[in-house]
Amino acid sequence: MFDDLRDLYQEVILDHGRKPRNFRRLENPSLQARGDNPMCGDRMQLDLAMGPDGRILDAAFEGKGCAISMASASLMTETVKGKSPEEAKALGACFRDLAMSGTCPDCGEALAEEMERLQVLGGVAEYPSRVKCATLAWHTLNAALEGGQKEASSE
Repeated sequence: MFDDLRDLYQEVILDHGRKPRNFRRLENPSLQARGDNPMCGDRMQLDLAMGPDGRILDAAFEGKGCAISMASASLMTETVKGKSPEEAKALGACFRDLAMSGTCPDCGEALAEEMERLQVLGGVAEYPSRVKCATLAWHTLNAALEGGQKEASSE
């Protein structure tokens, strides 16, 4: 059963890595940030459109990187839509815990569904050098939410 689950997770990562969702630029983003992982060459530009209520209306990215980096950015842009900046930052903190430990942290009922979707990337904890690939999009999200136009690094 565990091997079947691992195979499914790999399949999801490869699918998002090969065909990332929200891989585009936004026409008039409210916030932007660039992310760079100098250790492996992953780079991305994140665009966020904020709604009148202050929530993330749309999220998109462009860049280049490994399958894990692209899959993480793809899943991140899907999961943060509709979230407040505080909720998105909390989700990012929970994701970083997941990537570091391999186990899904208890992030409360409000983020449980999103964390279940992100669980597919929990296996990167077994490969410490890949954790930076998985967390680059989330570091970039934080940079955008903290004012945008910043360079984030997953060093």
